[in-house]
Amino acid sequence: MQKLIGFGFAAALAAASFAVTPVKAQQLELTITAPAGAGGGWDAASRSLQEVMMTTGAAKSVQVINVPGAGGTVGLAQFVGQAKGSSNQLLVAGITLVGASISNRSPVDLTQVTPLARLTGDPLVIVVPKDSPIKTMADLQATIGKDVAKAIWVGGSAGGADHILAALVTKASGQDPAKVNYVAYSGGGESLAAMLGGQATAGVSGYGEWEGQIKSGDLRALAISYPEPIPGIEAKPLKAQGFDIELVNWRGVFAGPGVEGKELEALQVAVEKTVKSGEWQTVLKARGWTDYYAPSEEFKSFIGSETERVRTILTSIGLAD
Repeated sequence: MQKLIGFGFAAALAAASFAVTPVKAQQLELTITAPAGAGGGWDAASRSLQEVMMTTGAAKSVQVINVPGAGGTVGLAQFVGQAKGSSNQLLVAGITLVGASISNRSPVDLTQVTPLARLTGDPLVIVVPKDSPIKTMADLQATIGKDVAKAIWVGGSAGGADHILAALVTKASGQDPAKVNYVAYSGGGESLAAMLGGQATAGVSGYGEWEGQIKSGDLRALAISYPEPIPGIEAKPLKAQGFDIELVNWRGVFAGPGVEGKELEALQVAVEKTVKSGEWQTVLKARGWTDYYAPSEEFKSFIGSETERVRTILTSIGLAD
């Protein structure tokens, strides 16, 4: 059965003042909350938004803060508590936070905030250290099939995109996906360090996060999670290698609970101006991200269906009730 998930990032823009007053986009003074540590996809997305919003004049000023922990649910809980009705705060998040909210049985999830726009999508990549005897996905499958406990995976937060992909590959290797030996890190930099240090059998991340190490030869890419080949990426899709698995790592931007009227419109205008700019397209190309834009109402519907889809998949691999 085909496994199709979208993954991705959501943006948080929080402000020093929580007063709710009508503001024009160019007057916005924002703080972007990335609910993860430095070096990961949400951090990169938040800082990319910061740069382009200021360059294009979509906002007067933008600050980025990192609030890591529990797959993004710590940052989400803080955001839900502080950003209610605020015209100055946004959250960056994606499918990993959807999964973490479910697997951690968090009292908060993305249905409690206000979707502004889905922004980007990119493939996940499965890698091994450069000196690994594992050369192909078939080799990795054989290693997992022989002893699932000795196949150590590293990636992002528990229950997130990386974890789900590792579990699905484990299942496709004939092992119980609930037994996947997965070490979760809150930031992409930490999991990268573990890979470069030879502390893991395989790792999973967004392709753009590890592209430099793949191109330098420090990491060997075995497969990507897109259903089709991507120009400029040598690694073949899992589908082309006999694995019935597809994942899209999406990211999006959210406002706080209860933001509506002129305050919501101002944020929507600022985000739309940002993502439709030439500067944003340059960022997408530089980071290897796919334009996955969807406006507010479409994104809201997507969040609802994606939450149920991820819940079903997590349950099937033993990561949720």
